[in-house]
Amino acid sequence: RWAVGACGRQPALVCRMGSATSAILLGGRSAVDSIQQEKGVVGYVPGGWDMFHVGHLNILNRAKQECDYLIVGVTTDDALFEMKGKRPIVPLAERLAIVEAIGVVDEAVVDFSRNKVQVWRRVGFDVLLKGDDWKGTAKGDQLERDMASVGVRVCYLPYTHTTSSTELRRVLLAL
Repeated sequence: RWAVGACGRQPALVCRMGSATSAILLGGRSAVDSIQQEKGVVGYVPGGWDMFHVGHLNILNRAKQECDYLIVGVTTDDALFEMKGKRPIVPLAERLAIVEAIGVVDEAVVDFSRNKVQVWRRVGFDVLLKGDDWKGTAKGDQLERDMASVGVRVCYLPYTHTTSSTELRRVLLAL
């Protein structure tokens, strides 16, 4: 099956069959954009997805309602440490496998960067979806400016206040 991907840093059509991979380099953003049009509105929701819980599921279900094709970014262990000052409890490969198994997720990718414009250049999407706990914050305002610079809309989704990875971590460490 052919899919939009990358060969090195260049956009490409990638086909994986068993252990073999073929790639056709594409000629820049316009080629990626034309392929994405076939997918309709492409949404991207980044996150750590550590200790997957109902709040995560709620965000993904709501995100899928805002787009035709949902890509979920799973942040690397190192990037999470850089952002939050602590390592995730569940390692990247397992978090990626969990997210890929969720039915509303069309594609899961590794998210290496805080800079979502860099992610957009690599992945391509029309709308970035975040929990509404970012709305009106300095980081949310910056995200909106960054995404607007490349024509991407930011959509805030209701955050589930009753469950969080931070609270789960606190409870686990207290045991």
